[in-house]
Amino acid sequence: MPTAVGAPGRGRSGPAPATLAPPPARFHPHGRGHPGAMQLPDPLSLWVDTAPAPERAARPLPTEVDVVVIGAGIAGLTTAYALANAGRSVLVAEAGQVAGGVSGHTTAKVTAQHALKYASLKSRKGLAGAQQYARSQLDAIDWIERTAAELNLDCDFERRDSFVYSTKDKQVGKLKEEADAAQEAGLPASFVSDVELPITVAGAVRVANQAQFHPRKWLLGLAAAIEGLGGTIIEQARVQRVDERPVPTVHVRGDQVRAQDVVIATHYPILDRGLYFARLEPTRDLVVTGEGDAPDGMYLDADTHHSVRGYDGLLIVGGEHYRTGEHVDVEERYQRLSEVAATFGVKKVTHRWSAHDMSTLDGVPYVGRYHLGTRHLWVATGFGQWGMTGGTAAGLLLDKEIRGEGSPYAGLYDPNRFDLRSGLKLAENNGQVTKHLVGDHVRATVGSGELPSVGEGKVVRRGTQFVATYRADDGNVRSVNARCTHLGCLVAFNNAEKTWDCPCHGSRFGTDGSVIQGPATRDLPPVAD
Repeated sequence: MPTAVGAPGRGRSGPAPATLAPPPARFHPHGRGHPGAMQLPDPLSLWVDTAPAPERAARPLPTEVDVVVIGAGIAGLTTAYALANAGRSVLVAEAGQVAGGVSGHTTAKVTAQHALKYASLKSRKGLAGAQQYARSQLDAIDWIERTAAELNLDCDFERRDSFVYSTKDKQVGKLKEEADAAQEAGLPASFVSDVELPITVAGAVRVANQAQFHPRKWLLGLAAAIEGLGGTIIEQARVQRVDERPVPTVHVRGDQVRAQDVVIATHYPILDRGLYFARLEPTRDLVVTGEGDAPDGMYLDADTHHSVRGYDGLLIVGGEHYRTGEHVDVEERYQRLSEVAATFGVKKVTHRWSAHDMSTLDGVPYVGRYHLGTRHLWVATGFGQWGMTGGTAAGLLLDKEIRGEGSPYAGLYDPNRFDLRSGLKLAENNGQVTKHLVGDHVRATVGSGELPSVGEGKVVRRGTQFVATYRADDGNVRSVNARCTHLGCLVAFNNAEKTWDCPCHGSRFGTDGSVIQGPATRDLPPVAD
């Protein structure tokens, strides 16, 4: 049974982490009209704030390597390290910073318990498929623990039990079904009635001996290990294109790098091949932290999808997910998370951040050959908000496949699989895209000359042109074309991150139009005011 509430650092491997930096100085008093609402800091990931990284931008590119890995998140760096450790020459090209994207903006649960996963997985993939999925995720946890010890990396890795619970009596049958399916799949799972939370629950699925860690410390350690093995990592290096024939060639920074194999591990595949933009659904999650009474275990509410875990005296609360680019009040959703944190004694939010992840048509990531006609182009994507184990499992699979050993999990994760139920989900996803392609154009305000308020943005129609206009805190106005450069959907303003987000396939842009996340690779062009 779970223990009583205790110090979240109990059982920590290695020395305690450094003292957290103070929260950013500038706060926004959110919730006008919401008495008692917490003040929220500017968005900044706890993991990024507490793990400084060396500069890797001004580095020369090699002309030829065995493998180019595009993307320096958990999937890309795991792939690169495993290959480098096996003697392959490796280049990792990252458009931003190492571990500065989705992998640096997670709740960092390292668990094979992926919400209520295994009952549906067993139904869809059979018991053998569920067992393969569970084994691949457990292998990933063990590999992280073992490799951290071998490399002497202090990434605050610690074993913790994981729970998915519900407060609703009508969910007990579903929880028991999930516990049985997870146990059949090979997880140390059980149904329990008591948990160490300040609420009454109807029941929970407990999976013992899972883990949590500091993801950026882990990934920066892997990056250093890759370089120690002779690999090259370069940041601020957005890839323009990849040629598959006659020799795999990556075009980056105006230069060309030839390779035997190329891995696309960019969160959202940057190449419009394989129809990934139609087969992935972008979902954005929010996170807040603050000093509070954190439980020993890691928790997820099966109904609200609110997530709770502790780290070094802090409580980490995630959730409030929504489809990227939807017209929602993101600040209000952050406030809801702060209210959840308050039930654990949090009086002040010290950090808040967000990230979005991709979900596949059948709930299993796409890992393997990029499309049916390729032999040397590979992909890892669609981790469905469980990228710490999913991305690690993907890297280990790709390492074996690229080196010709073959992974026992390759068939399960094959990116080119398809079934009837996936076809129905595909139609649903593309219905959402059609809704935004048509509806957002109708919804756009006809330009009247009125500018948005300070710190806000809006999309207006000027004749046949759609313009995204933002007024900065200093009063300066920035206007860019509102059509996403991927497939032309209209972007929507994110009032928390101050970004323009595309609801069709999840591309995100700064208020100056610069690409933050793909699949778009071209900036939104400026528009004269």
